[in-house]
Order: sequence, then structure tokens, then C-alpha cells
Amino acid sequence: MADLQIPRLVIAANHSGAGKTTIVTGLLAALAGRGLKVQSYKVGPDYIDPGYHQLASGKPAHNLDTWLLPAEEMVSIFSETAAGNDIVIIEGVMGLHDGGRSGISSTAAIAKLLNAPVVLVVDARSMGESAAATALGYKLYDPEVNFAGVIINRIGSESHQTMISEALDRLKIPVLGSIKRNADLTMPERHLGLTPVTEHDIGQTLQTLSAQISKQVAVDQILELAKQAPPLQRVNKQKKTVASVVRIGVAQDDVFSFYYPQSQDALAAQGAEIVPFSPLRDASLPDVDGLILGGGFPEMFVDQLTANQSMRQAIYQAGRQGMPIYAECGGLMYLSHSINDFAGRSHAMVGLVPATCAMQNKLETVGYVEATALCDNVLCQAGDVIRGHEFHFSRMLLDHEVGDFPWAFQFKKIRTGAAYPGGFMTDNILASYLHLHFAGNQQAARRFVEKCKQFKEDHSKKNR
Repeated sequence: MADLQIPRLVIAANHSGAGKTTIVTGLLAALAGRGLKVQSYKVGPDYIDPGYHQLASGKPAHNLDTWLLPAEEMVSIFSETAAGNDIVIIEGVMGLHDGGRSGISSTAAIAKLLNAPVVLVVDARSMGESAAATALGYKLYDPEVNFAGVIINRIGSESHQTMISEALDRLKIPVLGSIKRNADLTMPERHLGLTPVTEHDIGQTLQTLSAQISKQVAVDQILELAKQAPPLQRVNKQKKTVASVVRIGVAQDDVFSFYYPQSQDALAAQGAEIVPFSPLRDASLPDVDGLILGGGFPEMFVDQLTANQSMRQAIYQAGRQGMPIYAECGGLMYLSHSINDFAGRSHAMVGLVPATCAMQNKLETVGYVEATALCDNVLCQAGDVIRGHEFHFSRMLLDHEVGDFPWAFQFKKIRTGAAYPGGFMTDNILASYLHLHFAGNQQAARRFVEKCKQFKEDHSKKNR
């Protein structure tokens, strides 16, 4: 079978906050505005940036992560979803060479796996020719990275731009864009970074970004550079059509929006029909055999969640009746007895998890983790190890004494090796701060669907 011709490039940066997402979002909008078929990706586990990508390109964005997914699975997802597009844009994470321990899932590692050229966004604020020295360092650091040029961001004046451009020209580093400082070229942020697109209308912002990027970035050169990417070896993957055997309700609304598209596809491949519902707006649960409550920002919607008492009661009753329920981060917070907001005010939640989730003024934890199951649960057996990541500002305050609490996992931070218990589990409920990707944990997807099928069968017998 012929290799795939996929025009592609990576937009990386010299550090977090350099303006990658703003530039990528504007570039996607500009390319889509030309009538091109554009597909985007985000390196790492981030859920929020892909939401902006989707609004700009009109297509769901995908995450590229070799911690959450085996490298072969990641390349397979990429080749499957990238094929047939006019251009593929991959947004990096943090600095070009930053990732987990030993560069796990760094932008550079992903770029090499996909044999994609890299354009580096250099934040030139408070720098002159040092911006060129920075770019040269990145170019020389790893010769296996196809370093193709730079976009200079946050230029302060014409002379500032000339100074840096001339220095880069002497180094024979192509300049593919020079973007002036502009308060209009910003995205809404709060405690976990960018605000999810589900919470506001950025239509006007997209138009501004598209117009500014079209003027200040060499979009035609970007297109030509992407076309120069070498053929990508096609990954042959047999797909089986599986009839749905269970219906799984997945919370999807302004609160619960942190999901990977291919993760839900992995559940569907095991026989699950995904049924979206809204804990924020719906009065009752749909007719389902299991529930998944993903991550999000319940702390920003505590009044509405508390006010929807009928939904809270419906989920509580489903849990008590033995329905399999899996919850991640924001889902854990919603299943707890209450959430304490940033002002310390308590808001009643579902009450299935005997704990309070209290918001903190600083980040509690972030990074890749291994989670070892302490007991059999709806995803895995005791001793099984799941890869995932954590990123949260809240802390779980237990109702029980620590020794009596039914911990779900023993966590280990990959960067530091620190170990600690976390999460909550019963025979049918699993809730923790862990975020995972079912495409990288297909055994867990299979087990959850089987648990839902068992519940469906048992529930049907009781109702005869």
C-alpha cells in the first residue's frame, strides 16, 4: 500500500506562554478561510487548546501523546485522521524539548516520530539579537529535528523587528512571520490556563486572529513548507464493526468537556453507544447502562449544578443501584458530597464520593502519572497499572479516617517518583483526579463496557 502524502508541520515554541495557541488558532482560521481542508493536533494531554483549534478549522482536533498512547497507536490515529487534508498543523506543548521525564512526549519527540518540519515561535519580548541566539540554540540542540524556521512573536517596533530579522538572516534561519504586540491577539484565561471555548463566544476574536495572522505570517510559505514533508508510512490497522451492546451516558456540556475524540471511539469499538447528557441542564438521566463524567470546571458552575437537584438525585440513585460510573477530575468533584469554591463557600453535589473537593489558591499537582489499582474496579483488576495525567487546583478532603478510606489507586509521579494514594472506588464506582485515554488503555475500555453489559443484564432480570 502506498505511503501517505500528508502536508504537515509543527508549530513549537521556546517556552510556555510564548503565544503558540493564539498563533495556531489564527493560522488555522486563515487557512480554513481559504477553503482548505485543515486538520489540527495538540501535543500532550491538553483538552482546552484543541477546542480553539476546532472552532478555527471546523474539525475536531486530536491529541498526540506517547505517554497516554503507545507510539504505534498515536501514529495510527494521526495517519488515519490526517489523510486527505490539504494541510495539517500540529501545535506543540511547552518548549520544544519539554515533556515528561527524559523528554517523554515532547514536541521534538512527536515531530521526529511524524517526520514533520518544525517552526519555532520565539517570544521576543524584552529581547533583541538574543532572540536569534535562542533560535540557533534550538536549531543545533537536536540535529534530528527538522528545524525549518521561526515566527517572531511580540515585536515591539519596526527597529526591533529589523534587528532580530537581520540577526536571523545572518544565521540563515528563515523568518516565517513577525507578529507585533497587540492586546487584541489574546485568549481568555483563568486558573488552569485558557478558558474552554464552551464558556464564551470567540467568533470576533477568531476573525481578528485570522486577519492579523494573514498579514503578519507568511501563510503561503507555511503551506509550501508543509508540502515538503516526506511521505509518511501508512499504518495498516484492521477495524471491526461492532454492534452496540450497551448505552453509556457521557456528561457533555459547559462543565464537562474534557474528552479525547479517539477515547470515546475506543469505547464504541468495544460495543458502547455513546449517549451525551448534561448534568447542568437536563432534569433526568437518559436510558443508559453506565455513566462517564469527564473533566472540566465544575467549580465555575457550582450554583447551577447544585440547583439541578433532580439530576444530582438521579445520578445518586443510579450509583446506589449498581450502575457502573467512571469519573475523572471534574467528574470526581461533582460526585463528591460538596465543592468548596475559591471563597470557601460549600456547594452540595451528588454525594456518592464521601469527600469534599476544596479549591486551592495554587496548583495542587500537574504531570504524567502511573496509577496502580489497589482493588478490582470497573476499569481494571488489582495490581493493573494505568498511564494518565493529573492537573487540578482542588484537594479532596476525606469524610473517613485515612485508613478506612477506599482508595482507588496508588499514584506515582513520573517526573519525581513521588507516590501517594488517590481516588475512590466501590464495586461499581471509580472516581479520581486521573485523566486517561481509552485508546491507550483498551483493556480498561473493554472491562468498563463488560461491567455495563453485566449491569444491564442484571437490571433487566430484576425488572421482569
